[in-house]
Amino acid sequence: MATARDITAREIAARGIAARRVWPVMAAALAGLGAMTATAGCGGARVTPEEYASSTPSLPWKACEETASSSGFECATLQVPLDYAKPEGKKIGIALVRLRATDQNRRIGSLVFNFGGPGGSGVTTLINAAHAFSTLNSRYDLVGFDPRGVERSSGIRCLSGPQMDQYMSREPSESVATETKLVAGFAQACERNAGWILPYVGTVNAARDMESLRAALGEQRLNYLGFSYGTHLGAVYATQNPKKVGRMVLDSAVDPSVSMLDMAKTQALGFQKAYEDYLADCTRTRTSCPIGADRAAANATVLKLLRDLRRTPGKVGSRTVTEDLARAGITQALYSKLSWPLLTEALDEGRKGKLDGLLALADQYAGRQPDGSYSTLQFSLPAVLCADTTDRPSVAQGEDLARRLEKLTPVFAETAISAGSCSVWPVPGEDTNKRIDATGSNPILVVGVTNDPATPYQWAPRLAAQLRTAVLLTLNGEGHGAYGQHQCIDDKVNAYLLEGTVPAKGTHCG
Repeated sequence: MATARDITAREIAARGIAARRVWPVMAAALAGLGAMTATAGCGGARVTPEEYASSTPSLPWKACEETASSSGFECATLQVPLDYAKPEGKKIGIALVRLRATDQNRRIGSLVFNFGGPGGSGVTTLINAAHAFSTLNSRYDLVGFDPRGVERSSGIRCLSGPQMDQYMSREPSESVATETKLVAGFAQACERNAGWILPYVGTVNAARDMESLRAALGEQRLNYLGFSYGTHLGAVYATQNPKKVGRMVLDSAVDPSVSMLDMAKTQALGFQKAYEDYLADCTRTRTSCPIGADRAAANATVLKLLRDLRRTPGKVGSRTVTEDLARAGITQALYSKLSWPLLTEALDEGRKGKLDGLLALADQYAGRQPDGSYSTLQFSLPAVLCADTTDRPSVAQGEDLARRLEKLTPVFAETAISAGSCSVWPVPGEDTNKRIDATGSNPILVVGVTNDPATPYQWAPRLAAQLRTAVLLTLNGEGHGAYGQHQCIDDKVNAYLLEGTVPAKGTHCG
């Protein structure tokens, strides 16, 4: 299934600021950078998130567990209803992290972040990336959170590390029967190990949690910076609470109205464009591109490497490196232009049989830790994606789309196969989160990058139009996420968040 993958720690690590991914590979990064089931949380006398938060004690902030990276950060847990229709029922904790404003005399308030996914940890990412937001931190308390179903907030876990290694090396499969068996087994494991929370994750409930967070922080309005999937979450919040929107920036916008198959197609073509730009850069700007003297030669090297791995998977220690893992590594490196030299090195070594570089990139893409465990990203991502739509294309339809894309994008066509994964998901989806209209809100700044492979640029003006109160800011450039890539973008975003200065309509940078 295609989706707009997050910006998360992958991009942060790559360029200092931090997936809807298509599920498994599937969820492939998207891009696209996330609601409850048709029945969960619906009906009954619903308490509003603000009413709920106002009745709870103030947040119990305390120093985070001491690590080198968490020094100076405070952590807390916000208790929210599992089901907002039953506010007195079961509660879950939303994990929070905060870094106080450095200039308290000029403090504006709190700035809440979501770095994408769906499924990226806002706590971990903010701790690792706060330095990239130092200008904003001068006047804002920076606040990150793990959305429900993610990591510390009742994080969804379906398979063990070894089971995930096997799954990631085989998904997606070109056989409809094999693919159906793979994704059905994955979905059954999620139901078996996390079935109690699956009906309550998703963007609608995450936005309600964000309103509870705003109230608990004591803020009159929500100031927010969302990346990739975080733009969807921000748009849903603004639709639910237009009068509570403060200064909101949505970077690398997702179009919630796109169907699963269209998203898979758009993302596959987006990554193909980024891949072609990478090949052109390698062969044009380096005295010697080790994988080929020109684009055609370099492309032939990559295609041969993938064919060879399909025929005979490689080895890195005790681990098997398949074509699917190599493709995931290539995909990971295309999120940021700063990763392109790493990709060149990994491909050059890979064609010589040394696959460590590609495997390391694939592990970063999948959220695999050095100890062999996985973050919750690969599990919470499909849970949210499938909860956020009633669209259920079949595995066969995903396979058919992949075949039709083979000539247009031979490297990434297979990622479209996973567009059918929600057809076997155990929880029904709903479409409330797709209805976006923030009429009555303060101006919302939507930012798009012209050659963004994960959340293609055309989604940015579409989201801006749906919001009705948005202004579009464009970066002419490469990569997923604009903030932190270009001084012009940083200046415009900072001026808006710090001073309230809205860029002129149609502003372009780069």
